Amino acid sequence: MPALHLATFACDVTPPAGHPLCGGWIEPVRAVDDPLRALGVILLGMGRPVVLCAVDWCGIRNDANLIWRKALAGAAHTVPENVALQSVHPHDAPFADVEAERLLEAVPGAPPSLDLKFFEQAVERTAAAAKEALGKTVPFTHIGTGQARVEKVASNRRIVGPDGKVAFWRGSSTKDKRAAEEPEGLIDPWLKTLSFWNGARPLVALSYYATHPMSHYGRGHVSADFCALARQKRQEEEPSIFQIYFTGCSGNIAAGKYNTGTPENRPILRDRIYAALTEAWKATERHPVTEFQWRVEPVQLPARHEKNFGAEESRKVLDSPKEAKARRGNAAFQLAWLKRLDRPIDLTCLDLGKALVLQLPGEPFIEYQLRAQVLRQDAFVCVAGYGDDGPGYIPPAKAYFEGGYETTVALAGPESERILTQAMTKLLQARQD
Repeated sequence: MPALHLATFACDVTPPAGHPLCGGWIEPVRAVDDPLRALGVILLGMGRPVVLCAVDWCGIRNDANLIWRKALAGAAHTVPENVALQSVHPHDAPFADVEAERLLEAVPGAPPSLDLKFFEQAVERTAAAAKEALGKTVPFTHIGTGQARVEKVASNRRIVGPDGKVAFWRGSSTKDKRAAEEPEGLIDPWLKTLSFWNGARPLVALSYYATHPMSHYGRGHVSADFCALARQKRQEEEPSIFQIYFTGCSGNIAAGKYNTGTPENRPILRDRIYAALTEAWKATERHPVTEFQWRVEPVQLPARHEKNFGAEESRKVLDSPKEAKARRGNAAFQLAWLKRLDRPIDLTCLDLGKALVLQLPGEPFIEYQLRAQVLRQDAFVCVAGYGDDGPGYIPPAKAYFEGGYETTVALAGPESERILTQAMTKLLQARQD
């Protein structure tokens, strides 16, 4: 068997009719506009196999993330620490937190967030696809790196005023004229594509871009939305190249400046991502590769100290039938996070020499992605957010002073920035020629 080889796998993870979407705070499944998929690549030849998997779900957090990683690890004959499971983060899609759902089920009348049986089936299907893929491995001898600027998609959600506080906030879509008039703000405009080749034959393309991937949502129509639809368009265009898309550090990034939320905007945004995917592919340069390294850095992120983030207050909200279902669901997610605080979250890094891929948890702000690139200016650095989504938003420390929506629901405290930055530095700078 060749020194380095890989396998790809795919399966359908579309929820059935009636299933909760986005954790249960929007309309449940009424129709399917386009299917949701779990797509992955298994890298072999350097000891224990490494698995990278992107799922067209809103989030996979805490025990749900670990359960899925364990299943993929068993299928690929590796360990959970060698599996990176990321969500693409569309909102008309499931949001999985097993412990939170159990807490909700124990309270009569509480709104459901996840069908646990369906979750189990999705995990089993993905693991079965990964296991089958191992019988079809192919060698790889080169990696490819290419990038392209994305035009008129990403914008920063937070407009900070002269007093240092958030003065204006724009989400994924709005008809507010100010949202379009304000500048893009701090973003990463580059879509990056890392590819694997056997000689001159391309095998797999992994693409990374930072934006919340929603054009419109909340009407009960399942969709992987515009970034995944652009991925699918590329897949149909070149069927022999397996396409995977990862969402970057997008906690404070969305398409709000360029998106009014009408259905007509979805194909427009899709085509802008597709154009960048195409251009990044055209710009790809190949590099020989004879080895890779996989590094893991476990971290423990701190809880919030404010009273409303504590177990007692969260329990009251969860138990109260007078509270809105979104607040009751969030209370369950908060309690599940507090329960798992002592179990570390794995940050991981795939080091291919000329290129590195950093996998981060939660919804990290764009500052983390830009910082990762600064830490290794000599390399092609790709960053995927939305791994274990237990902490939710991960803002930098200054954002807690600035205010704004994200810090009202971020479950980890300001010290997270220091902890994550130290771990990122270790992972990215561990091996330099």
